[in-house]
Amino acid sequence: MYSHIKALLAGVCDVGSSEAQVNDKKSNELSFSIVLEKPKNKDLGHLATPLAFSLAKIKRTNPMLIAKELAQSLATCAAFDRVEAQNGFVNLSLSSAFLHEQAQLYMKNTLDSHQVTNISQRAKKQSILLEFVSANPTGPLHIGHARGAVYGDALVRVGRFLGYEIYTEYYINDAGAQIQMLGLSILLAGREHILKEQVIYPESYYKGEYIIDLAKECEKHFGREIFISCANSKDSESADDTDVIARLAEYGKNAMLDEIKANLAQVGITFDNFVSEKALYTRWSKTLESLKAHNGIYENEGKIWIASTQQGDEKDRVIVRENGEPTYLAGDIIYHADKFSRGFKHYINIWGADHHGYIPRVKAAIHFLGYDETALEVLLSQMVSLLKGGEPYKMSKRAGNFILMKDVVDDIGADALRFIFLTKRADTHLEFDVDALKKQDSSNPIYYINYANARIHTIFDKAGVSMQDLHITQDKLELNDDAKTLLFESLCLPNIAEISFRDREIQKICEYLKNLAASLHGFYNAHKILQTEQQDSYLYVLKVVSHSLTLGLSLLGIKAQTRM
Repeated sequence: MYSHIKALLAGVCDVGSSEAQVNDKKSNELSFSIVLEKPKNKDLGHLATPLAFSLAKIKRTNPMLIAKELAQSLATCAAFDRVEAQNGFVNLSLSSAFLHEQAQLYMKNTLDSHQVTNISQRAKKQSILLEFVSANPTGPLHIGHARGAVYGDALVRVGRFLGYEIYTEYYINDAGAQIQMLGLSILLAGREHILKEQVIYPESYYKGEYIIDLAKECEKHFGREIFISCANSKDSESADDTDVIARLAEYGKNAMLDEIKANLAQVGITFDNFVSEKALYTRWSKTLESLKAHNGIYENEGKIWIASTQQGDEKDRVIVRENGEPTYLAGDIIYHADKFSRGFKHYINIWGADHHGYIPRVKAAIHFLGYDETALEVLLSQMVSLLKGGEPYKMSKRAGNFILMKDVVDDIGADALRFIFLTKRADTHLEFDVDALKKQDSSNPIYYINYANARIHTIFDKAGVSMQDLHITQDKLELNDDAKTLLFESLCLPNIAEISFRDREIQKICEYLKNLAASLHGFYNAHKILQTEQQDSYLYVLKVVSHSLTLGLSLLGIKAQTRM
């Protein structure tokens, strides 16, 4: 709808020309610079454009005069009921015929709202590799992981809806000290809770009931001998049987990865691919050669450094220690070398906000690998503060000092979790009370939106009309101003989706859905719908509203409710 209106505006931009039409190429070019806004005062029209101000700079003419000329040129267009120039703006009121035409196209091109993959006039879009979550497989997913997971998945859904080819990936950090620590933690838990020995734990180790559970699972899988082999000393410093620790770590890693996948599936998140850091280390020598070939590394103090300050980092970083062991950064360098070798047009990483300082060094590595570092976009996800009844949400005993994603999903449901996580920009702090999401009133946004959709289905039931079978021709459509406004608002979703994806601000879809639900409830309270001369016309409008509510929620990974 928006692109069609912009094309109409582009066609009359040269108001001094005698040509009534412009070619399609010019329309397409101009449409990208034309701005359409919603007036705060709905009485002014459905849309307004400041186009006259842009043209005034080119034509060196008073924008008031240009706005009047534009209004006169557009007045005869069938798309508009009313076109008015006011203070340099051109206000546009859309006609019922145009809204009906656009509604028909919209319903046809987004017919399967559950697939959200079909939209009219798909342009060829970028291919994107989106990596998100990528939590260490050393413990269950906590609520901080959940926010980035939901945000990434919604971004994927909206992008695919708009025609982008998006490939999703989870990077498994299964090499390095954290995996060895997992194995050691399982070993010591087994000695304490299975062999009933007194154990002195090191300063850093993984704790929580899940580690004890892993130890018990390892006992079933390997037998209790796996713990006895290292039981000669009560001191954890002597628990250095690297083979046993490695076996326990591998088992624990796989078990935690399975749990992570199950946690994600519980909220409807899956991945196209999982990449193992450990498997990629076979390419480390080749990656070092590439960095050296692009003058990106040097040796000093027996270490190998990446010259990341040349690319804006605050200091150079060690990538190989004195003992020849690669650092944590090395794994990320290998992974990004692998990523960029696959030829996507754009790469998006979603990281926790605490990784902000990590961005320059990774981009420097990409540059020294011979790739365009500007093709990598890093989005940050802030932490979450949860309350329950106004008090801090109880930490999980199973995970130690964390709130588990699964616990919150079990408490409020996947749909409520997804929606509330998407109501604010991912890079801003989020605090919410889970009890508020259990209320069945307008204070609970997901309930409020679902109630609007359920209300529409109830109206159709009372009318004895099938929503799917309801069709109305343009000449039979009778709409008052309120009905036209409601129909217009229901047709704005594709434009909102475009803006949300462009700005990486999925909360704009949440805001749109809340506003559309409010408009529906307002229309319902102000107008009698059934057993009126306008019944079929009003039902048609409600059908489009229901479609947008259902489609919009599905873009967020939420299934719309039809009964409540």
